[in-house]
Amino acid sequence: MRAAYDPFAVAQGRPIRSVLMAGVGRKKLSVTERQIRDGLAKVMTPLGVPLTQANALSEIAINDGKVYFSINVDATQAQAWAEVRAKAEAAVRAIPGVTVAMVVLTAERRAGSPAAPQPQARPQGVPNVASHRPHGRPGAGLPKQAEIPGVAAIIAVASGKGGVGKSTTALNLALGLRDLGLRVGVLDADIYGPSMPRLTGIHEKPKLSDAKKMIPHVKFGLAIMSIGFLVEEETAMIWRGPMVMSAVTQMLRDVAWGELDVLVVDMPPGTGDAQLTLAQEVPLKGAVIVSTPQDLSLIDARRGLAMFKKVNVPVLGIVENMSYFQCPECGTRSDIFGHGGARHEAERLGVPFLGEIPLHMSIRSNSDAGTPVVESEPNGPHAAIYREIGGRIRDQLRGVIAAA
Repeated sequence: MRAAYDPFAVAQGRPIRSVLMAGVGRKKLSVTERQIRDGLAKVMTPLGVPLTQANALSEIAINDGKVYFSINVDATQAQAWAEVRAKAEAAVRAIPGVTVAMVVLTAERRAGSPAAPQPQARPQGVPNVASHRPHGRPGAGLPKQAEIPGVAAIIAVASGKGGVGKSTTALNLALGLRDLGLRVGVLDADIYGPSMPRLTGIHEKPKLSDAKKMIPHVKFGLAIMSIGFLVEEETAMIWRGPMVMSAVTQMLRDVAWGELDVLVVDMPPGTGDAQLTLAQEVPLKGAVIVSTPQDLSLIDARRGLAMFKKVNVPVLGIVENMSYFQCPECGTRSDIFGHGGARHEAERLGVPFLGEIPLHMSIRSNSDAGTPVVESEPNGPHAAIYREIGGRIRDQLRGVIAAA
């Protein structure tokens, strides 16, 4: 097994101590909205006026050096404002005391706005980029997505609905892959309900590298990042679709992931903006669908599986979580939610069935305590199940990891 992964040294080429000690002894600077607006006043817009005079800024949220706001424009002008968003974010990050800046571009079609222009005839020899976008047809593909530097394979752990134990499964699968000798990271992309702070016991804010990228926390030998590290646990994330898409993009590209064999992305439940953004922004090597055995969960799991197929993301398989309950006292097995539904669904759809995970007190209690069962009970039967499922995933990714 490889040594525990340390992205601090890989990302920056600096000793851990020098990174951790950065800023120690310095006086903490407070950031005001006036400073933010003064910085944004230097950013010019396509309208020929500074950003602060363009009637496009949302309210500016400032929390302990972290700054969040959106730029709201008409959908037909979104492309012209993309550079403005980038310059606004850079201007805010340059302000002393700002540790994190998240600026999102919210583009909506206003009443009476013209529809997007129809594509015109292409000059001879110019490739038709639009023809490579997905239309739900077999063989239709996405435009070539940019890789995440240093990351060999990115996989999504998804579910069609909430409450099926997707986040617990994602973290324990990551630990199972770690035990198989891989360098693994975890990205909690569940913007509305991030679970990784609770599941890992991490509540500290991430630090920034010299390149102004967030440094993931390192725990259990994993590189871990979550939007939950940036906001308080009880903060309501009331974000529109474009804001979610921009946040997911930043969590992928503005983090110093270092060298990873696999980045496991814990997706929000459903088939919405976050899933589509991930499929469009990075070359996903596969998706794992988590479901419980009952029909209601399987109906939603089918939707998630169909979405990944439409955007040409390989489905690595289905995991049946809460598959059965085994009494810790008498050993009697009870199929509380039914049994075998996910296996039958995988066979029907022609995708791999990765395994069954029981409903057990130790999995639940260790997750709530921030000590996932693969880490806290490495020699137990449940850790063995996660490692077995991880092995099946690793085997499907072996060629990708070896090539990288």
